[in-house]
Amino acid sequence: MRLDKFICKSTELSRAEATRRILAGEVIVNDKIIVDEITQVHEDNVITMGGERLKARPFRYLLMHKPANTICSNTDGDYPSLFNLFAMQASARQDQTIDKLDELHIAGRLDVDTTGLVLITDDGRWTYNITRPDKACNKVYRVGLSYGIADDKAEELVAWFKQGIQLQGEQQLTLPALLEVLPSQKNESKEVLLTITEGKYHQVKRMFAAVGNRVISLHREKIGEVQLDVEEGQWRYLSEDEVASLSR
Repeated sequence: MRLDKFICKSTELSRAEATRRILAGEVIVNDKIIVDEITQVHEDNVITMGGERLKARPFRYLLMHKPANTICSNTDGDYPSLFNLFAMQASARQDQTIDKLDELHIAGRLDVDTTGLVLITDDGRWTYNITRPDKACNKVYRVGLSYGIADDKAEELVAWFKQGIQLQGEQQLTLPALLEVLPSQKNESKEVLLTITEGKYHQVKRMFAAVGNRVISLHREKIGEVQLDVEEGQWRYLSEDEVASLSR
């Protein structure tokens, strides 16, 4: 991570205060004075400031059930920030996770009207493993559709999604996606499960638009092996096994 970020994660200093200390020549990395705040450092480096070795606080890994009409942002916008809801709950629990809240980010954002599983962390490398398409991390969505999928068309649609969908404005097909048409008492289903490994802008909605349908509800149920298991608006810490499963 950047040196100024490392100092913030190791002390109570703000980013601006950390930068001032770096520019003043007070920070030494592996016996060398560093005066550039964007220098990349690793937790195994020996980093001292004012003669004291710095140790970064442990990373935080959380799961939250995002309600509709909230935004995956650290501050409010046209809709309330998911982080404000998180902070209020953490405060009520007297949980110190809310300390340095601005260091946290969401590993794979959801649209304002999309609900379900979001992962919150301050570990950028962990987020990389989740969000990079070449890491092939599965994200499972429950999708409600405007138009039903007839039983005799389901197999064809499943094959279409598996080979990739041509999105409007995109040159390449989407990566192979797994579509499961959920059973219905009628001869057509308006609900499916969709598993994708990438996260293009409004991807799920655009995929169904490309095949002549429209998404009316969207809910993320699972990322990798991590399953959503808390009530709407609630959050919990991830287990060590869950964190490790998304680090591969």
